[in-house]
Parts: sequence; structure tokens; C-alpha cells
Amino acid sequence: MESKNGVSEQQFTGLILVSGVDSPGITEALFETLSPFAVTILDIQQVVIRGRLILTVLISLSPAHAKSIEADLEECAAKLGVDIATSFESSDQSSIAAKKSLLHVVVLSQSLKPQAINAIAAVIAQDGGNIERINRTASYPVTAVELTVSGADLATLRSALATTGSELGVDIAVSLGGLMRFATKLVVMDVDSTLIKQEVIELLGAKAGVQSKIAEITEAAMRGELDFEASLRARVALLKGLPESVLVDVQSEITLTPGARTLVRTLKKLGHHIALVSGGFEPVIAPLASELGIDHMRANNLEIADGKLTGALVGPVIDRAGKATALRDFAAEHNIDLEQTIAIGDGANDLDMIAIAGMGIAFNAKPAVKAAADSSVSAPYLDSVLYLMGISREEVEEA
Repeated sequence: MESKNGVSEQQFTGLILVSGVDSPGITEALFETLSPFAVTILDIQQVVIRGRLILTVLISLSPAHAKSIEADLEECAAKLGVDIATSFESSDQSSIAAKKSLLHVVVLSQSLKPQAINAIAAVIAQDGGNIERINRTASYPVTAVELTVSGADLATLRSALATTGSELGVDIAVSLGGLMRFATKLVVMDVDSTLIKQEVIELLGAKAGVQSKIAEITEAAMRGELDFEASLRARVALLKGLPESVLVDVQSEITLTPGARTLVRTLKKLGHHIALVSGGFEPVIAPLASELGIDHMRANNLEIADGKLTGALVGPVIDRAGKATALRDFAAEHNIDLEQTIAIGDGANDLDMIAIAGMGIAFNAKPAVKAAADSSVSAPYLDSVLYLMGISREEVEEA
């Protein structure tokens, strides 16, 4: 910066910290105090927590104005009944350039402890990252905190924090910043034990009196101990002879996972696309998809003859490979890159779609699925996925 006689004048930066009980007019009064001076605003952050205000302002100024600004700010603080601290120092303006390659780390917990933030901050530092900002995005039904991080590698930090989250019992998601974070997404969900609380085939098994046998096979398949297609065919065979009407009957027994309707409604309001992929059965799932207004669905079909289930399947089996194929197909239909897809599931047959999605989320999942996913949700609320996407509780309620 040059003075009037053409001599270069040293430039200062000033950090102003306002704290105290919040009330209307504090921000207005602060900037009214600064307005007569030749200063430039470089950064502003303000937050109110339980009625307490913290406002920080970084300004550029001539050192000749520093004492006058300090005096006026002291007078302003006395009038407002708040504390105003100032710090002025020589600074190279180039050091205040915008940070690039930012990452967003979202932490979810039903009971967030200091040890968790301590461990997460330590991992970020070990990866060479710096925490630029921290803000709360939700306090109900889970606490969600988002950290903006510079200088860290996505893959390395994501892997390290997955281990930390597992050890501490918190859910952590790491995603790239930038405009693409707000691009249109394709969200693909499993149905049984994800979108809904039940396993449809077990509901059908109850009608045939073979629920326990089916449950045993289902658990083994979800743990990855049995080939999904073979296990599915074995379970369907136990349904032979059931009347077709049971497909309608079990529809009334289905209950959505808490937060499922909120998740779908919010995603649709924000312009994202939603798909269901299921190892369950299309006649049972289709009415639910239609009711929720979900864009796409792919599931298995039961063979029916003379109004009864034959114990066989019709058409290709939607197994773990079939779910991944469905995700690719739906993404291509909307011209959405795989990096902008999100896959949510709980079992071994969801692993392939979780692996290829830009963000794979294990929802109340088996250990093998949690280990393979980019992030997980342990709380029983499906709309917690929204916080992992960087959507705040306030935005959810507005939608």
C-alpha cells in the first residue's frame, strides 16, 4: 500500500474478538465503530451458543489507525456490555489467500465426548491437516459437528478416521469440499433393515410357518457366510404354496425406519435422485416406492402360478453384483458421475455398490460392511445420512 507521497506504507492486520451475552444490535454497533476508518474486512465468523455470542473479525488497516480503533472499540464494548479484545500486527496480505483442496469431516454421535474430538483432531494433525473451522450442523436426534480441514489427503484421512470412529463409537464421514459437494447426487438405498425395519422374506416366512428357518439363512447370508443367490433361492423355496394375497398382506406390516421419510423428502426437495435396490421382492416394495415418490427401483420377482407362489424366482437375481449394476445404470440415466453417488446398506450383498459409490454408508451394519464402507451411521435414524452430506438440521426442517 502506498501513502500520499508515494512511499510504501506497512500494512497491519487486526483481529477483533467480541464475546458476551447476545442481544440485537451488537454486530451493527461493531461495524458502525469501524466504518469511519480506512479498513478492509478480510474474514468474519460469528456464532451464538446458548445465548452467548462469539464474533471474530479480521481486518486490514494502516498502523496509524490502530490506537484510534482500539480506543473506539473499548467505548463500544462498554456501551454494549460485551468484551472486545484486539490484536494488531504486521502482515503479508498474500498469507490470507483462500485455502484450496479443503476436506469436510462430519462427526455424528448420540453422545459426543471430548475424547472423540481430541482423537479426531490428533489424526488430522498427524496427516498434516489443519482445522480451519468447526460448526455444529445438528443437535437432534444426533449431534453432528463439521470440521473444515486444509492440507490433508482425502484417502489417507478417511482411512485413519474410519479406524478412530470404530474405536470410539462415533460415525465419521470425510468428503471433498468445493462446488461439487453441492452437485446433484444419486442416493441408492437397500430396503430390508435399511429403508424399512423388517426383512420382507421373514414376514413372508411367518405366513408359511418357516420364519425361524428363513431367519437363520438370512443371517448367514448377511454375514457373508453364504452365497446370496443360493441362500435366496433356498429361502424362497420354503415359501412354496403361499397364496399370492400374502404379498399384499405383508405390505401392511412394513414400517419405515425412523427418519426414512424425512431423508427422502429432503433429498427430493434439494433436487437429488433416489433409487431402491433390494434383494427383496418387487410386488411388496413397489407400492412403498410409489408412495414415497422414489425415482427408481430394482428388486427380485417371485414366480406365481394359479394364484400361488411356486417357490421359485423369475428373472435375474438382484444380488450384490446386481445392486452395483443397478447403481451404475441409474447414475448413467441421469448423467451423474459415480463420484456423486451415495450407496446405503447394511449387509454383505450391499458391499459391491458401497465399494463403487462416491460415498458408501453402512447403516447399522454388520462389522464386515462397516469395515468396507467410507462411513457409517450407528444411530437408528436414517435421516442422519443428510448430515454426512453436509446438510444441516435447519435445512432439513425447512425442507
